[in-house]
Amino acid sequence: MVRDIVIYPNEILTKPTEKVDVIDKEIQNLIRDMFDTMYNAEGVGLAANQIGVPLSVMVVDTSPKEDSPPLKLVLINPEITESEGKIKYKEGCLSFPGLSVEVERSKKIKVKALNEYGEPVELILEGFPAIVFQHELDHLQGITFLDRLKNWRRRIALEKYKKLLKESQKV
Repeated sequence: MVRDIVIYPNEILTKPTEKVDVIDKEIQNLIRDMFDTMYNAEGVGLAANQIGVPLSVMVVDTSPKEDSPPLKLVLINPEITESEGKIKYKEGCLSFPGLSVEVERSKKIKVKALNEYGEPVELILEGFPAIVFQHELDHLQGITFLDRLKNWRRRIALEKYKKLLKESQKV
């Protein structure tokens, strides 16, 4: 089922999510809805709080991005255990429709999480998949991509976003 995507400045986007203790039918339904919602919005990643659920769950599917290795993941209670290098990438966000900003992230990361069956997984992600993961992990921690910008760049991006919001409300 496609759910509504929470739009910034909704408060849920600025608060850390809660760890998932039990992976039950409710979590399985959430995961299915997250994929449906992400695909409907033509995204490549989605955090549970972006659809109003304050749980530490993310989905990723980089296959729509032609120059990226296809990767489809469900990650529950994810965390980065190692990182190296830096990469800058112009990111968009489903919770900030129409806005894209250049963000610096780690180029290569080692990740641990649970999959949709509650099994532990460890992954090494590099390039675009690493960027998507870090973007979604930020959401789960109550951080937006604007929080990654320096003061003046953040101010400019926020002004641009407010203008985009006003224009979309006129339609």
